[in-house]
Amino acid sequence: MLEVLKETLLIISALLPIVNPLSSTPIFLLLTRDYDSSTRDVLAWRIALNSFILLIVSLLVGTHILSFFGISLPVVQVGGGLVVISTGWTMLKRSDDEGEKGSSHHAVNRNDILGNAFYPLTLPLTVGPGSISIAITLGANAPRSHGFDVLPVISGLLGSLIIAITVFLCYASAERIARLVGPTGMSVILRLSSFLLVCIGVQIMWNGVNVLLTSVWMHAH
Repeated sequence: MLEVLKETLLIISALLPIVNPLSSTPIFLLLTRDYDSSTRDVLAWRIALNSFILLIVSLLVGTHILSFFGISLPVVQVGGGLVVISTGWTMLKRSDDEGEKGSSHHAVNRNDILGNAFYPLTLPLTVGPGSISIAITLGANAPRSHGFDVLPVISGLLGSLIIAITVFLCYASAERIARLVGPTGMSVILRLSSFLLVCIGVQIMWNGVNVLLTSVWMHAH
């Protein structure tokens, strides 16, 4: 039981600062500005579920999936970093007038909700390539005994579940946070969050490029 607790805390401490749903809340609110409160709650629940699935799959079978397709982790970081940069840059360029024009709330088709819940709201906004690469690394380095080991499964489930609950609580409270901060404060936070998202994307991409360049240099010498 103590080992499960230690592994669960390791997963949470490594992934929660990267997922960081609180910092993504202003962007979530902007991307869902056309939705009413009930629709936004459905989205928050769906994003939390998607995040849980992405994290647990990355932790338990991420390395096997990459091996099957012949994809290395640095390549995932480069491609994912580009997606994060694109998302952050789009948010950074968006003018405040665009947000005001789309500020009327209305219910939308459930299929539209589910479509938006995965991309871009879950991937890459909430669980991006940085989170996925760290989850894959944690899963690959988890202590294992011969045969099937239930420890990584239990700790992975618990860690992913706690992070998913945090995501839901932050996104479901997005409107209350916005009212507390105010329109000007939300605008400032949104710009900062978008800029940080671009920087995170550049860092993720550079981590992958750095490993690839190092590998090429080592093979050349």
